[in-house]
Formats: sequence, C-alpha cells, structure tokens
Amino acid sequence: MFREFKQFIARGNVFDLAVGIVIGAAFGAVVNSFVKDILMPPIGLLLGGLDFGNFFIVLKGQGAATLEAAQRAGAVTWNYGLFINTMINFLIIAFAIFLMVKAYNRMKEQPAPAPANTKECPFCLSTIPVKATRCAHCTSNLKAAA
Repeated sequence: MFREFKQFIARGNVFDLAVGIVIGAAFGAVVNSFVKDILMPPIGLLLGGLDFGNFFIVLKGQGAATLEAAQRAGAVTWNYGLFINTMINFLIIAFAIFLMVKAYNRMKEQPAPAPANTKECPFCLSTIPVKATRCAHCTSNLKAAA
C-alpha cells in the first residue's frame, strides 16, 4: 500500500492539485476583499447608505443597531446580509473560473482528426472500406465510378 501511495504522489497530479488549492484560496481572499471593500460600498451608497453586513434579525436577546453590537451583547442573530455578501463572492468566483476554463479550452490543442479508413459508396451510400473496389452491399464496381 505504501508503494501505491508513493506512486500516486509521484505522478505529479497531486502537486498540481495542491498548487491549485493554494492559488484558489488566495484568489478567494482577493475576491472577498473586492466584494467587501470595492463592490459593496457603492452598491450600499446607491441604496441609501445601506451596509449589507448589518442586515440581521435578532432571534434571541436584545436588539442592537449593528451586528457587532448584537454579537457582543450575546444575542443570537440571523445574518442574512453576510449571506448576501457571500453569495456575491460566490457568483464572482464562479464567473471568473468559468472565464478561465473557457480560455483554457480555447487554447488547448485540438487533436488532429483520425484519417478516414472508410468511404461512402456513390451508388447505395453505404459505408465501405477505402481500399474496396466493389461495394459489399450493392456489388457496384467502384473503379468504374471513379
């Protein structure tokens, strides 16, 4: 079992996966900052100075003006504003990954088409080998057609 694990690690895919996870975590941090610090303030300003981070419902405890104050007071809160921010983060990350995969697929070399080893009979339209001189289906002489 140790040998199989060693072969699995040595394949290189595990290293590529680890690099992808680290880059993905860093990308997630950048997107979180983008949404929190760049995108949401103008949206909140357009909506009359709203801060989505402070959209919450107190389920148990005393109400407060901000989420931070409610949590310091020990209130149980339902933080739907933070959920909205998280959903926006997700949509931005998903769209960015979609664009990267689309670009990667466009850049990836397309395999050359396999050489044709069959052709169509001009008389009966059946598929026959390229080297055939007579159609196996209608028995037409193919050399005469050429």
